[in-house]
Amino acid sequence: MTGMRYVAILLLVIVARAEKAPMSPAALKKVATQVVVGDVVAIYTRETKEGRWKYTRYCAEVKVTAVEKGTDAKVGDLVYARYWQRRWASLGVPPPSTSGHRGLPAEGDTLRIYLARNAYDGFTKDNNDGGFNVIGANGFERFKKPTK
Repeated sequence: MTGMRYVAILLLVIVARAEKAPMSPAALKKVATQVVVGDVVAIYTRETKEGRWKYTRYCAEVKVTAVEKGTDAKVGDLVYARYWQRRWASLGVPPPSTSGHRGLPAEGDTLRIYLARNAYDGFTKDNNDGGFNVIGANGFERFKKPTK
């Protein structure tokens, strides 16, 4: 019985990941410096390898239709929202860590996006270059498309 417990615990440790817990809408709004609603016009990607991780960095071009918080974006503006995902690209078991943003948008989606500019973005405080980072890991809120 002790051997089986050891195997079960070992498997749990191997499978367990340290994903960032989702934030509530109220927490996302509190952390965000900007909250916009808009339509995704285009999505741009770039892949890099950093250490033992393979990153996909995204930039969504969003046509703003409403501003719910902040003064840096206006209705009609194009906002470029940055976000990322990563996957383990090496042998062995990855260390406990997050894989990045979840619930990624697609072109044509209408979204509420919680953004950080020159402020903590849910992952790091190193966001100080003036760009709009999506609050991690769940800073996208997708609106349902009307059924015809």
